[in-house]
Amino acid sequence: MAVHDDCKLKFMELKAKRTHRFIVFKIEEKQKQVIVEKLGEPAETYEDFSSSLPADECRYAVYDFDYMTEENVPKSRIFFIAWSPDTSKVRSKMIYASSKDRFKRELDGIQVELQATDPTEMGLDVFKSRVN
Repeated sequence: MAVHDDCKLKFMELKAKRTHRFIVFKIEEKQKQVIVEKLGEPAETYEDFSSSLPADECRYAVYDFDYMTEENVPKSRIFFIAWSPDTSKVRSKMIYASSKDRFKRELDGIQVELQATDPTEMGLDVFKSRVN
């Protein structure tokens, strides 16, 4: 599975310049490559992010999560989410699962990984519990 250069470029922008809140990636089966499907502006919220994931199709996503430590220090973590809803096609789930590790290696700087099959598995409470 190839990875479009734009994927790495946009991820570097998110990581270094914080020009995106999130990125949703899609596997283009015909071209056999991962492409950028949607970019979230820095002002967009977690709700904007979660609503941009299709209810019945697999996706990869990266989310820049801001939080406060117990000492009231603002920090952020870059989450990689493998979105694979139960209602998606079996073939799609297999393609995304088998390509995930290779794709994730292309994105240098992922700090936390989540696997989610429904929205509750990647809720804000899950993010908060995984940052420490």
